[in-house]
Amino acid sequence: MTDFDDNSPEAARLRLTRRGFLSGAAALTVAAALARPNFAFAQDAQFCASLGWTVWESGRHIVAGYEDAVKRLGGTLTIADANYDVKKQADQIAAFVASKPAAIFITPADAAAIAPAVQAAVASGIPIFCGDSYVPNTTVTSTAMSNNFGLGSYGAQYIADRLKGKGKVAMVCLPSNESWDQRTLGAKSIFTRYPDIQVVSEIAFALGGTTTPRQVVDNILTANPELDAIWCAWDGAASEGTLAIKASGRNVFITGIDGGAQSFEYIQAGSPFALTMAQSFYEMAYMNAFFAHEVIAGRKAPRFVITPSYAVTQESLADIDIPDTYDQPGEAAKLGWNRVL
Repeated sequence: MTDFDDNSPEAARLRLTRRGFLSGAAALTVAAALARPNFAFAQDAQFCASLGWTVWESGRHIVAGYEDAVKRLGGTLTIADANYDVKKQADQIAAFVASKPAAIFITPADAAAIAPAVQAAVASGIPIFCGDSYVPNTTVTSTAMSNNFGLGSYGAQYIADRLKGKGKVAMVCLPSNESWDQRTLGAKSIFTRYPDIQVVSEIAFALGGTTTPRQVVDNILTANPELDAIWCAWDGAASEGTLAIKASGRNVFITGIDGGAQSFEYIQAGSPFALTMAQSFYEMAYMNAFFAHEVIAGRKAPRFVITPSYAVTQESLADIDIPDTYDQPGEAAKLGWNRVL
């Protein structure tokens, strides 16, 4: 092994390629790299981002992460929003490949459905970076995402603990995306351990359909007069479900997954929305852009980056302003939040 000074460029490159990027140390390493005055980034690189959605808090944070990263690290960025339309996203990816950018960023709304388009993009030789979800049967350059199985199981364990292992639970699931479906599998892995917890309703929700989450939860409440809790695969259902529960006057609590200002406001106010698993959407996007620059510079990128998630309850939000930058590296620590996944 060659000896080198800890402050040398070689040492920096070693730190940037270590498995520490799979944990919370990633943000610290990126911050250290950005602080180095001699650390070069591709200033003229052209990047393209095909995003499955830009709505909701999650979409806003994803867009901000990409825009801030490119603004800070260099290059230009073209963003296309597929708005949950699989064919539209596949066409966007093909068009981006034809334009031959330095890298393509993809946030899949239906990862399995766009797999052929992503496979073609990988075959073109352009570095491909995915956020929020992996694409099955495809080996992209790098994927930054949450531990979705863990997100689902953590919320289910919260419900089981609060019910003391006994009660009736409903589930509102998102099976269309394989990564999001992992949340449901994680929740079920917990509920099956409690013989006195009965899952009385399991709804497979389709984003972009004619039925709203509010209508789904209204129907669940009507059909199950003795319901205790509702587990939701994402905060959109938990937020609308909160309104349905309040309108019904029922003593039911609900959990979600995503995080963001609206969810935090409901939770802080002591509504039926009791817990959200807050993901780091901003950091997912930022990590993709950062590692795109690394690859352009001839350095390595990790195959997977597991970004931080936080369990947010009313206690977590006590005596603080609603946080909007919690998913930017270092900001959660200022709130006293510790990553749980």
